[in-house]
Amino acid sequence: MNSSPQSLLPPGIHVLVHDWLSANAVVTWDDAQSASVVDTGHVSRARATCEGVRAALGGRRLRRIVNTHLHSDHCGGNAPLQREHGAGAPCPILVPAGELPGAGAWEQADSAVAQAGQQAEPFRADAGYAAGDTLWLGGLPWQAHAAGGHDDHALMLFQPDARVLISGDALWEHGFGVLFPEIDGGDGFAAQRLTLRRIEQLAPRLVIPGHGPVFAQPGAALERAHTRLDVFEGDPQRHAAHALRVLLKFHVMELAAPPAREQLARWFEDTAMVQRAVRRFWPGRTPAEVFEQTLDALARVGALLLSAGRVADPELH
Repeated sequence: MNSSPQSLLPPGIHVLVHDWLSANAVVTWDDAQSASVVDTGHVSRARATCEGVRAALGGRRLRRIVNTHLHSDHCGGNAPLQREHGAGAPCPILVPAGELPGAGAWEQADSAVAQAGQQAEPFRADAGYAAGDTLWLGGLPWQAHAAGGHDDHALMLFQPDARVLISGDALWEHGFGVLFPEIDGGDGFAAQRLTLRRIEQLAPRLVIPGHGPVFAQPGAALERAHTRLDVFEGDPQRHAAHALRVLLKFHVMELAAPPAREQLARWFEDTAMVQRAVRRFWPGRTPAEVFEQTLDALARVGALLLSAGRVADPELH
């Protein structure tokens, strides 16, 4: 009988696989008394994350929280976990060094979370780490590597002996995260291609992605990612349309109840990242017109449901 990829992980590595709103959390048993967690999911799933981490600790103390990047679906459990596990002993939060100056500034209008119109709870970042650094997790040394494309400051972690990669949103089994820098005029396409090539050079045996299950032998995943990147690079507006669909669906998933269509339209039109995307990729159209186009595209494929003036996610509501 074949083993599942997760069962092939080194001892003391436990992956809490969440959904597409909330990133996976990776709990590592660092020694007999202490453990770390890499990424903590979305704030709306914080209770489930705390319960999952508590169970995975096996009685150990959570000594450190590490983030691959600071999008809302990867750091939403930081503050709740720090509150739960920081009493009596510190539980520092380690973030990519490029994020350290603005870490926790979720209420500021220029923060990445605010720009995307998303939810997050403020937290205190204690230190940064950078490409080239080594972190000890699960009793093993993990190399930090730059993972630009989805986020300029993102990092991924590679364990060279077991050849395991914690990829964040740089590589999933069937894709990668939206290349948000590209929306703002950066070169997300080139950065993502460099990241994919770096993964190929590392040649991991197993990948722990930011979303979705652990998978083995990522050659096929890398091939799919390159093909997807080629398509987006050849048609930047197509990538921008994909980004807006992701943002819209993500926001509906964040909400406790299906929003009214008018409420969702106001959120879309008021979100700074959406406004910049519309100006750059649809200069002759208004955010209201692009909202209707985006919502219609999601409804056509069943990603969102329209009923009685409200918009629901079929998997959550």
